Amino acid sequence: MASSSHNNFENIMEEKFEEASEQIYKQAFQNLFVNRGDRQRASKKKRAYIERNREEGHMRLWNDYFREDPVYPPYLFRRRFRMNKHLFLRIVDTLSTQVPFFQQRRDSTGRSGLSPLQKCTAAIRMMAYGSAADAVDEYLRLGESTAISCLENFVEGIIYLFGDEYLRRPTPEDLQRLLDIGESRGFPGMIGSIDCMHWEWKNCPTAWAGQYTRGAGKPTIVLEAVASQDLWIWHAFFGPPGTLNDINVLDRSPVFDDILQGKAPKVDYFVNGRQYHLAYYLTDGIYPKWATFIQSIPLPEGDKARMFAKRQEATRKDVERAFGVLQARFAIVKNPALMWDKVKIGKIMRACIILHNMIVEDERDGYTRINAEEFTQVETNRTSHVDMTYSTEMASNLTNIMARRNEVRNRKKHDELQADLVEHLWNKFGHIQDDNYV
Repeated sequence: MASSSHNNFENIMEEKFEEASEQIYKQAFQNLFVNRGDRQRASKKKRAYIERNREEGHMRLWNDYFREDPVYPPYLFRRRFRMNKHLFLRIVDTLSTQVPFFQQRRDSTGRSGLSPLQKCTAAIRMMAYGSAADAVDEYLRLGESTAISCLENFVEGIIYLFGDEYLRRPTPEDLQRLLDIGESRGFPGMIGSIDCMHWEWKNCPTAWAGQYTRGAGKPTIVLEAVASQDLWIWHAFFGPPGTLNDINVLDRSPVFDDILQGKAPKVDYFVNGRQYHLAYYLTDGIYPKWATFIQSIPLPEGDKARMFAKRQEATRKDVERAFGVLQARFAIVKNPALMWDKVKIGKIMRACIILHNMIVEDERDGYTRINAEEFTQVETNRTSHVDMTYSTEMASNLTNIMARRNEVRNRKKHDELQADLVEHLWNKFGHIQDDNYV
């Protein structure tokens, strides 16, 4: 009897011990895993939601600029959007139909998202004023991260949808028009001016700073461009580090790739009775003396040389004017670049150039001093011709490429062409008093 009571007592104690052990284990597990996860979630800062009333932002924007009788007249729209209203609406319509990001959708509650007008306006304001991403929040009612997304998607959409048309290589028809303009200005065979511009990179990674900084200055990225008299930018090569000068950039540039590969249209023109086959650019003194570059004369002696230097330097300012207008229209490329990613910086520059060319096309007749009737010549009177029948699809080989390279870099041809241009300009304008020529 005593033995049975002892066994029952042991069994009860074992059950109590097992229950206590199980309770202790559960509590330890709770403290180690469950409560720890709760503490971690509680320690994370929750993202604050701000009700910005985006519908109010859209209505304000619509009433200010886009209704039939807007608050602000067209000239203020042109100043603040850097383009006329019909051009901006064309861009918005194209992006909203072709790019999903700019299509207005409804969320799970049935509420409409940001409108295409709000997104495109946010992007263009950041580009035009060079402002921070949250600077458009109060007016357009969208957050900083959303504004950055608008800018990134906007520049990618502009490049994808309009890049082929507005940053294209000159077609034979384009070349003929450029040749006619050049001939009317006293430079037969001239198709534009070439130069470089530096864009400061504020947030350049420290490891790259030495590569992109020249002297004691700030890190910069170089843009090489070719521009015509109407400020259209025909060639843009962006990305070389700021330590490179114009010659080093030229060595990397694809500006002559079409000529070397035989893909460029065939050009023939006469200067002072001599025939030439390579079109040329006007440059400053740093560029090499190649057959495709014509520089000014540093110390001109005689009336002929002085006239040539004066007209060459005045005509070469086309590309400088293009840089100035580009920076005035889009302060984002004038102010230091705030992004870390060089690829995104390059897309912004490319999009700004495309938009610049779209504005030039839309407003060309309003601000250029080109009279089309002055340089549109009868074909029999032209001395500069583009062979419209020349095929650029012919296969090329290394021998042909090297021959064309030597032709482009022929200094003797450069000296002959420069001397003929001096005589040509004197014969054409020597009797005109051109003290006010610009």
